[in-house]
Amino acid sequence: MMKLDLLEECKDAERIGISGHVRPDGDCVGSCLGLWQYLVKCLPGVKVQVYLEKPADIFREIKGFGEIDSSYPEEEPFDVFIVLDSVAEAGRIGDAWKYFQTAKKTINIDHHISNPGSGHISEVHPEVGSTSELIYDLIDPDRLDRELATALYVGMIHDTGVFQYSNTTPATLEKGAKLISHGVDFPRLIQETFYQKTYVQAQIMGRTLMESIRFLDESCIVSAIDKKTLEFYHAEPKDLDGIVNQLRNIEGIECAIFMYQTNVLEYKVSLRSGEKVNVADIAAYFGGGGHARAAGCTMSGTFHDCVNNLSLHIEKQLKRWNET
Repeated sequence: MMKLDLLEECKDAERIGISGHVRPDGDCVGSCLGLWQYLVKCLPGVKVQVYLEKPADIFREIKGFGEIDSSYPEEEPFDVFIVLDSVAEAGRIGDAWKYFQTAKKTINIDHHISNPGSGHISEVHPEVGSTSELIYDLIDPDRLDRELATALYVGMIHDTGVFQYSNTTPATLEKGAKLISHGVDFPRLIQETFYQKTYVQAQIMGRTLMESIRFLDESCIVSAIDKKTLEFYHAEPKDLDGIVNQLRNIEGIECAIFMYQTNVLEYKVSLRSGEKVNVADIAAYFGGGGHARAAGCTMSGTFHDCVNNLSLHIEKQLKRWNET
């Protein structure tokens, strides 16, 4: 159980900063903007600012989206700086690291099992499906309104796959029900922020599926996009969301790998799995992290080098599972 009293920890603050991980996803955006709304509402007169890399436009309806600062200007030390949905490290929170280093009080709230905790106060709960759900648990429910409920609901559906991933618990569903009772337009939010794709995204998705390769007795699948292809489609990393999940959805696939090139001999790797492979352990070995069924890392080498290195770890876990 969490013991953190957010308002108590922030009661004497005049300036509060909030940030999350680079390439912010739905849970990162939802939790950051949900917490921003809550603190602005409960602490009138206190300056509260969110710092994130520019999120995808699909989240623009969340209240506070237009207030996000993606320029990371030089700032005086914050009284409180809060990092959500990520370990507080330079490589994970990007330019917000400078704020975390100088803040008078630092708080880290996350649900990734790979997070060992960081800051003066650390609340890491891997048993909870999303950081947005953790924020729900920390706030006064009487302060919920449609805008705050929308932010947290978006975060929850993105990290639970609209309540279908194994990190969904009965408590998660109960909280989701309470959120939509505040007038959240959940059918449209699910369609427009989770399922709907642009034409470019659909083209890249199709190409990725067409060029995918199965291996390890066809129980695993991998596909990759190089920089030249990304440039051809004028695509950004946010246009690649959902590809690895679609690969994992193919019948018979236990573990899916999607990679896109970020530099010469460097790839950003996303991993998804069923019950037989703990991809968080594999990603952690290569300096990344995440959840048992969804994780990621950055790897160096050629495409084949990366796949060969990953497959060694995947194969070990599959063999271990088959022997039990």
